[in-house]
Amino acid sequence: MARMDFSSRDIIEYAAQGGQPDALFELGLIYCTGREGHVDLVEAHKWFNLAAVRGNEEAKRYRNELSSELSKADIARAQKMAREWMRSLH
Repeated sequence: MARMDFSSRDIIEYAAQGGQPDALFELGLIYCTGREGHVDLVEAHKWFNLAAVRGNEEAKRYRNELSSELSKADIARAQKMAREWMRSLH
């Protein structure tokens, strides 16, 4: 099966269109690995959280692993960012 590489901008646009769990999970991977420049664990947590809420089981695992590496303040910030993103869809 061929794998297509997308930029984070492509994935964000796709994810925003319908909140697709796999696209949201992919964004989490981009930010936790620094695939497109820099690692941002708070941003990664946000995207994994959004994917997990939509049923992506792997995202739940990644979110939980990241939570052990982040401060409570960082987790709260990631959760706030996720809520804001969800509100922006409506």
